[in-house]
Amino acid sequence: MKLVLFSPSGVVLHAAPLRLAAKRLGALGFEVALDPAALLKHQRFAGDDEVRLQALHRVAAAAPSVALATRGGYGLTRVLDRIAWKRMARSVERGTRWVGLSDVTALQLGLLAHTGAPSWAGPTAVEDFGRADADGGVDEVTAGAFGEAMRGELHAVGFRTEAGFDGLQRRGLLWGGNLSVLLSLLGTPHWPRVPGGILFLEDVNEQPYRVERMLLQLLQAGVLGAQRAVLLGDFSVRTKSPLDRGFSLRAAVAQLRARTKVPIVTGLPFGHVPTKLTLPVGRRVELAVQGRDVFVGW
Repeated sequence: MKLVLFSPSGVVLHAAPLRLAAKRLGALGFEVALDPAALLKHQRFAGDDEVRLQALHRVAAAAPSVALATRGGYGLTRVLDRIAWKRMARSVERGTRWVGLSDVTALQLGLLAHTGAPSWAGPTAVEDFGRADADGGVDEVTAGAFGEAMRGELHAVGFRTEAGFDGLQRRGLLWGGNLSVLLSLLGTPHWPRVPGGILFLEDVNEQPYRVERMLLQLLQAGVLGAQRAVLLGDFSVRTKSPLDRGFSLRAAVAQLRARTKVPIVTGLPFGHVPTKLTLPVGRRVELAVQGRDVFVGW
């Protein structure tokens, strides 16, 4: 199974972690190739806009089984208006699974908005497969879910949530990703309109009040109320604010739940954390909760 590593967004500062990721992915059974521009550098980007745009189109033309982003960061927003979306969709028709998270959310949601083609929210090469053994190495759950999804063997994922959702059942189109990147698309041609969907969200290094503000914008824009359910992944905050005085992400979620009847389910193993699932963006799924066990199948 051919897997191409490409850099659509932020610069890969050091080649060693990417080389390690390629080696580990090879050990998982993939035939790994590195896009020629994957290690280029321009300011904070993996090459200038034209270089990164050409990389996207080059990978799409090659249509490998898997197109795995080296990392997220920032950069895709700068080229969204110039992406040949039909060309990207044709690669999906030929079997390519586009995979990543964070800034890659912009590519995934743009692809969904313009063509309806699916993609996969999942790991990135450097963060998940290039981590040194001294820092924890490769997470077994992450690697296992990714491998099964890419081979077409993964049809459901499960996780634990809070009490209070026993018996919940919902069906809808699964979509979402990084909250701040997703919100940046609202009101643009790259925003997918998904009524009756199941929306999943994550973010990193955002204070709880900023997360609440973004979630309230989605609510006030009518996006959350149009969903069948919302799944919240990890919202890691590296530095807490002394001004919070007990205000937390839990408090932000409680505030949101008080304003909408849409079920908001926490605990999804996804985000900027070592253990993450691989999720189909743009595919219809069934959500079911038994006790505190959540199942998402497709």
